[in-house]
Amino acid sequence: MDSEAPTDREILLTGDAAGFAVFYDRHAEWVLAFARRRSPDAESAADVTAEVFAAALAARRRYRSTSSSAHAWLFAIASNKLNSALRSGYAERRATTRLGMRRVEVTDDDIGRIDALAEAAVVVELLDELPEEQRAAVLARVVDERGYDEIAVGAGVSEAVARKRVSRGLAGLRRRWEERA
Repeated sequence: MDSEAPTDREILLTGDAAGFAVFYDRHAEWVLAFARRRSPDAESAADVTAEVFAAALAARRRYRSTSSSAHAWLFAIASNKLNSALRSGYAERRATTRLGMRRVEVTDDDIGRIDALAEAAVVVELLDELPEEQRAAVLARVVDERGYDEIAVGAGVSEAVARKRVSRGLAGLRRRWEERA
C-alpha cells in the first residue's frame, strides 16, 4: 500500500466523499465475495454489499478503532447486514430506498465475477479463525504491506515475535485451507 495513501481510519474520520470512494475501492471486492458465499445468489450479494457500504457511509464518523485498517469494523457491518438480509429478505428495497437509487442490473458477467470472488472470501473466513495477534500480524504484513519492524512497534513486541506471529498465522491459514480442500 502506498505510504502516502490515507488509512481507512483517516478516511472514515474525515468524512470526505472522495476518500470514501477510496475506502470503497479498497474493500468492495472482499465484502462482495463475503456476501456471495452466504447469499442465495449473486444479485442478493450485490444488494447486501450496497447496504454494507451505505451503513458504513452513514456511520463513518462514529468509527472508533485505533487501527489504521477498518477491516474488522467493516466485517462486523457486513455480517450484521447479511444476517439481517437473510432473515428478512429485503436488503435490496432498504438499500435502494435509503440511497434513493434505482436497482442496478447485474449482468451474467457480473454474476460470474461475483461467484469467482466468493472463492477468495474463504481466506477472510480462515483469517477470522486465527488467534487475534496472528490475524492482526498477517493482515498488517500481507494486506497493509507493513514491515516487521512497524508491526512490532504497533503490537508492542519485538521484531522476532512479530515475524513469528506472521509465520504462525500463515501456517495456520495454509493448514485450514488444506483441511477445507
